[in-house]
Amino acid sequence: MKIVLQRVTSASVQVEQKIVGSIQVGYLLLVGIGSEDTDATVKLAAENIVKLRLMSDAQGKMGVNLRDHGGDILAVSQFTLYADFSKGNRPSFHHAAAPELARPLFALFIEELEKCLGKKVSQGVFGADMKVTSCNDGPVTIIL
Repeated sequence: MKIVLQRVTSASVQVEQKIVGSIQVGYLLLVGIGSEDTDATVKLAAENIVKLRLMSDAQGKMGVNLRDHGGDILAVSQFTLYADFSKGNRPSFHHAAAPELARPLFALFIEELEKCLGKKVSQGVFGADMKVTSCNDGPVTIIL
């Protein structure tokens, strides 16, 4: 599993010119599911993301986790995180999970995030052509 986490002041995702998910302060997660990922992989990732202390504390330092801060999550599936250019200039995605494996694992990831965060998680549409807009805060961008 590969995740790019961006701390944002706002983020949204559109499909066919319609906003399908949006948040204010929180994390934008670009999520790639790998062919070797399992239920355990995605559950652990969700637990760890909510525990990360990346939100600013009273002194302006990263010291508060997302749940305690009250922030939100927008998660977007993105198999292109598994792009492999080892054999030339055209990417191969052979390490990305096939849709029939990735779709239920992404759904489980959302479910686990909601359980750990204690509220609804916004998301894109799996497999759709999406337009993602965000305002990175900091900027803070973490690769997990």
